[in-house]
This record gives sequence, C-alpha cells and structure tokens, in this order.
Amino acid sequence: MTRTGIAAALNDLLFNRGITLDEAAERHFAPDYRQRTDGEWADRAEFLDHIGHLRGIVADGHVEVHDELYDGDKYADRHTCHVTKKDGSSVTMEVYVFADFSADGRFRRIEETTLMLRGSEADRDLGSAR
Repeated sequence: MTRTGIAAALNDLLFNRGITLDEAAERHFAPDYRQRTDGEWADRAEFLDHIGHLRGIVADGHVEVHDELYDGDKYADRHTCHVTKKDGSSVTMEVYVFADFSADGRFRRIEETTLMLRGSEADRDLGSAR
C-alpha cells in the first residue's frame, strides 16, 4: 500500500494546475473523507468546496513539512503552508495535523489546527474559507 502525505496532497490540491480538483481529491482522499479544521467539521463535498475557493484565490505557494509520523493507519504532521494570493499578498500558516488512512492509503479523516504566522486579519480563516 502506498500512503499519501500532506505535502503531496496539498501540492496537488492547491498548486498543481495540471490536474483537476476531482483528480487531486481521488488521488489523496477516500470517498467518506471528513475534515475538522479549527473545530469545524466538513464532509468531502464541503472540503472540496473549500479547496475550490482556495484555487480561485491562490496563485502559487509551497508546503514545508517540519515533522511527519506514519504509524499503521495513523498520520501526524506539523507543516507550514506558504501561499501567494492572486492579489499579490502572502499568507503563511503553520498547521498541526492528526489523520487516519483508509485501507488504500488515502486520507479518510484529518483533524487540524491552524496558526496564522503572516497575513491579513481577513486571511485568518483561510484554512476553512469557502
């Protein structure tokens, strides 16, 4: 089984415009995927609405993984997402992730907490904006 990781998933979702959002989702997220960001739950459809919104405002960026742990079907990481928006402004968020994998190695559940390191007050909810 090949398991995904946060850098691969976020790069495909946000920065790889050579694949569609649906292709990126199929590659990294199980059909019953759920995500909790800063206390708010989203099902797979709501999560994809969020990513679609981000694709509309994000011009470029990269993910910097600081710590990453795989243990069976469990995953944890701490990463920083560096984003340049289409308006030229930039946002930097540190994210703490705990996740479960499905049997095929895709994310089934992610629970994350975000900490904005740089950006405007309006960008504070970028981790869950739709």
